[in-house]
Amino acid sequence: MAPSSIAILGGGLTGLSAAFHLSRRFPAAQITLLNKDIHFGGWIHSRRAKITLKDGRETSVLLEAGPRTLRPNSKSVLELINLLGLSPSLLTVPKSSPAARNRFLRLPGTQGLLRIPSSPLSILTSGLSPKSSSLHSPLGHILLSAVAREPFRPWNRPLMIEDESVDEFLSRRFGSEFARIFGSALVHGIYAADSRELSVRAAFPSLWDAEERGRGSLVTGFLRPSKVSATAEVDDPYQLGDVSKQMRGVSVYSFSQGIGALVDALLRELRTRRNVRLLGGVSATGLRMNPRTAQFEITTSSCETLRATHIVSAVPLPSLKGLLSPKMPLPHLTANPYSSVTAVNLVFLASPGHALHPVGFGYLVPRASSEHEENVILGCVFDSPSMSAQEAPWSAGIVKMTAMLRKPLTSIPRLVEMLSEQLGVRLPDPLIVKVHDNAHCIPLLRVGHLQRMQELSDVLRGEPWRGKLEVIGAGVGGVSVGDCVEAGRRAGRSWA
Repeated sequence: MAPSSIAILGGGLTGLSAAFHLSRRFPAAQITLLNKDIHFGGWIHSRRAKITLKDGRETSVLLEAGPRTLRPNSKSVLELINLLGLSPSLLTVPKSSPAARNRFLRLPGTQGLLRIPSSPLSILTSGLSPKSSSLHSPLGHILLSAVAREPFRPWNRPLMIEDESVDEFLSRRFGSEFARIFGSALVHGIYAADSRELSVRAAFPSLWDAEERGRGSLVTGFLRPSKVSATAEVDDPYQLGDVSKQMRGVSVYSFSQGIGALVDALLRELRTRRNVRLLGGVSATGLRMNPRTAQFEITTSSCETLRATHIVSAVPLPSLKGLLSPKMPLPHLTANPYSSVTAVNLVFLASPGHALHPVGFGYLVPRASSEHEENVILGCVFDSPSMSAQEAPWSAGIVKMTAMLRKPLTSIPRLVEMLSEQLGVRLPDPLIVKVHDNAHCIPLLRVGHLQRMQELSDVLRGEPWRGKLEVIGAGVGGVSVGDCVEAGRRAGRSWA
């Protein structure tokens, strides 16, 4: 039976996406979304800050506390862009742009940054060309040696192993040095976590699948076509309009007013829907199933009791656990810890002809080779090269960077000093510094996560839930914007 009333717990991007799609799928159902903060959108924050230039003119710069660009590989996000009319505000970066092609690593003991080869051909040229700047760098040698040897390594996955950490997986196929440098840096950039704890199957399923296609070789597997099931898309096709054409040849994209434009557009649309009620600053404090009415009862921080036939939980899994009665537990809600990240926006005024960083996307810092060392900086994004169109034309010389720290910031001068050392450039005093302490913002999907989530799903299909409570979000699936929007899009499909 179709739901008559739906409660959505959590007003981040997953919850907003769920509200949007459920209101379309079940127009007769009354939908209530609870969000503990007045701000909707979770970790997405796009704000403008004013600057007075040397000539006295005022301008503003766009600062992002969360995601700042998106890749065009999520059809669910492209669909929202089409349905919400966001195409005119799109800003795209072509794959040919230096801002897209140039990505860097910072290795201890080296001068400045090392460019990561962006294609198989560039891996070869970085290791073979006498004119290559990467020829004698440790980065070029490690890449060329590891990638060239991998297809000749035998199948070495241990028997009966159904999952392993990213570090274990990459060490098996490419060697421990490759895993530490490239694997840990990748995980720092996405999960702000330790690659020795993160599940490879949950975080990077394409790696596991490629190894199987290649009969042990990851490189061979990626050269072979993968089998993609299109059943779900045939049953519920994405409404992309002309957006997919706009994304041809695009590396990343954003909007003129930042990623927050996606949240703002969702809120505007949802507030026009008569069957949707958005409650900001109101959190759920308890959740139970009434056996007499077979309805859920949700107590709230506003002392209201909501009743719903169906629920979508898009809050962190430990938060959901805190809402449930001990008599109605759900498994594995506290199996994964959460990473905290401090994002620091820095805005500088560069002197003419004095570049503060190389043209590119930014850099990541791998795990230190010694357990006694610790890198406070996980990485740094160069915001200006890719999204300069977000600023006024007369903002020339304004340089934006965002440093990602594993710990809260204690000293701005010390941070600027560390960035200067890593960049190999003396940075001037910043015009603006905005600090965002994102506590417990990214779930660390530990080894065995997929099996645990399958067990959770099995319990939710049984009594007393009978499939009427769906648990979705970053703690269940992937952590990217596309993953969260897709999870909301799929919510309630089994209720029809």
